[in-house]
Amino acid sequence: MKKIGLLAGVGRLPVECAKAAAALGYEVYAVGLLPGVDPELGECAADYRDISVAQLQAIIDYLKSKDVAEVTLLGKVTKELLYSGQHAVPDMRMLGLMLTLPDRRDDTLMLAFVRELAKDGLEVFDQTALIRSLMPRPGVLTKRQPTEQELQDMEFGMRMAREIGRLDVGQTVVVKQQAVMALEAIEGTDACIRRGGELARGGAVVAKTAKPDQDLRFDVPAVGMKTMEIMVETGAAALVIEAGRTLLIEQDRVVALAEAHDITIVAME
Repeated sequence: MKKIGLLAGVGRLPVECAKAAAALGYEVYAVGLLPGVDPELGECAADYRDISVAQLQAIIDYLKSKDVAEVTLLGKVTKELLYSGQHAVPDMRMLGLMLTLPDRRDDTLMLAFVRELAKDGLEVFDQTALIRSLMPRPGVLTKRQPTEQELQDMEFGMRMAREIGRLDVGQTVVVKQQAVMALEAIEGTDACIRRGGELARGGAVVAKTAKPDQDLRFDVPAVGMKTMEIMVETGAAALVIEAGRTLLIEQDRVVALAEAHDITIVAME
């Protein structure tokens, strides 16, 4: 049986990947990188360990002890950990990696992490390789069609989201009447949506896209129930995601919640 490692952050995505991998006959060895990892992950994996993302050598030692050679990175691990001092006291190997970085942009951090794993024979593979079915094709996913104003905001929001992606700042934008309410940065998608939705005072459109030069080994955009719950909480009107390049987790539940609150969802090219 082929073995893979799964380095997991917060959210449902690692569980979905572990289930898909197990169904295909893979033996999954999972590492929870921070507090809040879905507890169901341990039930889906052949083995599970909690090891802080900052303990790089311990992560590598664990994977090698299980004879793992291929690894995928899934789930949310925000850069706030680098500045909070909580759950992220670096070991010597991580400290050495951090000292070599020219900046702390997302891609800079993740590429350095991937290169460090490769030094020990751990190859990071495409995040979507086992879960491409979670990427919707173009179209309206809800019964309610977007209004003309919402379509204009969606197209505008997609352009803005691609631009901040090009700059490696974030992947999510909140807009209303073709004005930007919020841009995602270090705080992450959920906080961005909450801030933008509150500023819009209802009727906001949330746009999420991949980066123009998205590396499929990490940070592939994803939305799920938490995203939709915050949209409901702030009275948002619509969600647009990039078709074929954004993961929609638990689509049936997300669409059902959106329809219950008159929110339209569009996968747009």
